[in-house]
Amino acid sequence: MQRAAWIIATSWAVCACVGDPGGGYYKRDGPPRHDEAKLSGVRDAVPRKERLTETGNDPYSVNGKTYHPLKHAPGYRQRGVASWYGRMFHGRRTSSGERYDMYAMTAAHRTLPLPSYVKVRNLENGREVTVRVNDRGPFLHNRLIDLSYVAAHRLGIVGSGTGLVEVSAVMPGAVKKTPQPRSIAVGNVPASPPVIYIQVGAFTQRHNAESMRHRLQDHAHGPVVLQHARMHRRNIYRVRVGPIASVDLADEIVVRMQRQGYDPRLIIE
Repeated sequence: MQRAAWIIATSWAVCACVGDPGGGYYKRDGPPRHDEAKLSGVRDAVPRKERLTETGNDPYSVNGKTYHPLKHAPGYRQRGVASWYGRMFHGRRTSSGERYDMYAMTAAHRTLPLPSYVKVRNLENGREVTVRVNDRGPFLHNRLIDLSYVAAHRLGIVGSGTGLVEVSAVMPGAVKKTPQPRSIAVGNVPASPPVIYIQVGAFTQRHNAESMRHRLQDHAHGPVVLQHARMHRRNIYRVRVGPIASVDLADEIVVRMQRQGYDPRLIIE
């Protein structure tokens, strides 16, 4: 039964992350009627030591792709696109076996341990929340993390359905006291706004990168740039399309490139 519940929870998570053509939340999964009493009293999740759940931590496959969940979260930090899921899934069982509560500070992630804790920072307005990861997803549209309704509300991404975020692991003891809700306050807005790119390849040989850049230019996906970096004492040449104006446009370009046989990856800088 636990295995069956895990499969069903995974299918729900897949559905939860399918945005409409405008990039917003899943069709019928819009925000509930505004209830300030339920939102104003919600505090950040406080990291504590917990055992891994019996379900949701083994390798699994969705849409033909296999995921290998991490056993440990320390050091995890990544930028990407956050989405959210709400009333359509409220009360349903998550991949960890718990019930989803859209008014709790939780989130879904493809590979972080269940449970684990992360800080999510909105790169556009500076707001931050700490959430407990207890579900799997999102699996579509290049999303990095799927937030509960109240967490998305706190970050200011409910209306748009998505936001550019940085996700970093938080370990027990890192938060000394439960932070107060910050549903209205805006954090320290970054001096420069985040930029969206689509990375199509990374090469150690510049001529290989140049060859891919020329092929991409022929397809007219958008501006194609070649960026040089040093990693582990080696030259790396990254081929990227961008900067891209919005998540919606990035989604469209990614779909077109996948149909042409490329393996694009969303990058937020």
